[in-house]
Amino acid sequence: MFNLTQCVIVMDRRWISNPDRLSAEYEKGVGEFVTFVRGSLDVQGLTKCPCNRCMNREVHHIDSVRYHLLIYGFLKDYIHWTEHGEQSNPQVPLGSPIQDTPPCMNDQDDEMAEALRDAAGHAYDIWSSSDLLSDMRPPAEQARYDKLFEELHNPLYDDCMKFSALTFIVKLMNVKVLYKWSDRSFVALLKLLHEALPVGNRCPRTYYETRKLLCDVGLGYEHIDVCKHDCTLFYNEHKDDDVCPICGVSRYVWKKIPHKRLRYFPITPRLKRLYSSKHTARAMRWHKEQRLEEDGKLRHPADGEAWKKFDSLYPEFAGDPRSVDVWSRALYGNI
Repeated sequence: MFNLTQCVIVMDRRWISNPDRLSAEYEKGVGEFVTFVRGSLDVQGLTKCPCNRCMNREVHHIDSVRYHLLIYGFLKDYIHWTEHGEQSNPQVPLGSPIQDTPPCMNDQDDEMAEALRDAAGHAYDIWSSSDLLSDMRPPAEQARYDKLFEELHNPLYDDCMKFSALTFIVKLMNVKVLYKWSDRSFVALLKLLHEALPVGNRCPRTYYETRKLLCDVGLGYEHIDVCKHDCTLFYNEHKDDDVCPICGVSRYVWKKIPHKRLRYFPITPRLKRLYSSKHTARAMRWHKEQRLEEDGKLRHPADGEAWKKFDSLYPEFAGDPRSVDVWSRALYGNI
């Protein structure tokens, strides 16, 4: 009898190495894999899962496999789907080369992509007609991450195999911070690199361009003007005041230049970022899920009397390992 799985021709599977699991290309590729595998399922609809976590060692329902592939990614070296009924050496049509990684992608770009995915967050619903619900992210935020993933996929210059544009910029900024380069020296280096690299390179020419790109993935902060004598913050109901409501001193030194200014780092988006990463989210729940309690030993603030007292006062709040209450615990501990 004719068996389709024994004469399958490998299509273009470069989507497997695409680090952006939010892309339409990757989602379409996962759909093609699921369609292919449905022909070899057992009576319960189970099959091996080739995600980066299960690595073809665990068996799940096909819907769960699809969910895993969208969350954890597809095994990069699993190009020939031999564990799912494909022959070991299928034909490869001309014009559809199979590559383990895109030309400019390497391990450091994979790490960068993972960080971007954590920053972007995910919204999945395996029971929906579309597993990827990108509509849940504001359009402006989605556009920022689309731009960053584009820079991650673009080589620094044509045929560059070591750096993507984004990876190069991040490493360059890291060196600047480590060795405390001045902004002027950094701009001079950028100009020299832009001239030295091949024509059409994506090296930024100014410090402003560099910061503008990197700010899209950062968490940012707010500027708040402060009274010269530290009496008040020009914030909320005082944000439009020109003089301090307490001492009466002018808010500005000259025109719209304030005497003092502080940087406010909002805590809410930072907590969201901690829980958007599978790595830091696990660490945030460690005190509840993995911590071993031993009498007389203080390994974590949760072992302290203040923490335990707070938990006894608010058992419903304390029962959720994801609950974060910084100020109440700190204040209670100081009482």
